[in-house]
Amino acid sequence: MLEVTHEGTLEVKRSKKHALIQEHELFRLQQRETVIDVHKRFKHIVNHLISFGKVFDKEELNIKILKCLDRSWKPKIIVISKFKDMTALTIIASFGKL
Repeated sequence: MLEVTHEGTLEVKRSKKHALIQEHELFRLQQRETVIDVHKRFKHIVNHLISFGKVFDKEELNIKILKCLDRSWKPKIIVISKFKDMTALTIIASFGKL
């Protein structure tokens, strides 16, 4: 009873998970959004997906971060992707480079 009250039914959990997956897949830099705001939104989505059992590797998350940016970020994206090992770079470090 407590679990259903605080976490919801299996159907509610499944619905939340699918909504977060879609939000992750469609994640993009929004107009007039700062890097800090993007980082907060991204971590929020990723942390919730992890709580549902989704597993991410560093490279996957780093590529997602770079792909969500618009054309104005292209020079930085090129430098980061060419000179950094995307498998070893943490999310914090990726956002720090931006």
